[in-house]
Amino acid sequence: MAMVLAKLSVVVDRTVGRRFYRIHRFVYRWTGGLIGHRTPVGPMLLLTTIGRKSGHRRTTPLLYMRDGSGFVVVGSNGGRDEPPAWLLNLSARPVAELQVGHRTLQADARILTGEEQTVMWPRLLEQYKGWGYYQGLTGREIRVVSFLPRTPG
Repeated sequence: MAMVLAKLSVVVDRTVGRRFYRIHRFVYRWTGGLIGHRTPVGPMLLLTTIGRKSGHRRTTPLLYMRDGSGFVVVGSNGGRDEPPAWLLNLSARPVAELQVGHRTLQADARILTGEEQTVMWPRLLEQYKGWGYYQGLTGREIRVVSFLPRTPG
């Protein structure tokens, strides 16, 4: 069933994805995460980064996995050969705003490398096997990002 959902998500992503994501963002925000946080493939958050070239705020709905007090996302870009823009934005400026359900928080981002990513990958695949499917669609290494929420100061 997980592979069927992964294959279907690639079709949706590459056909009506942009319109669907725009609607998803709107509904998620409008309902305070009541609608859009829980999905058939897993929980979703809204990731807002600052464009590395434009300086504009960009928001993307992403599947996530909890990791202690933090959150982990995968830069699969639906298995495309180019990394997602949000990942490039975080490479340039590793801070973000996350909306997780009704909570909105500031977080520091860390792109995992080497052993950290190797250890995290099986945990991620336990949650959503589709990430493995996406990795098989591209020759690039799909990157994993960990977010640690900032404590109010």
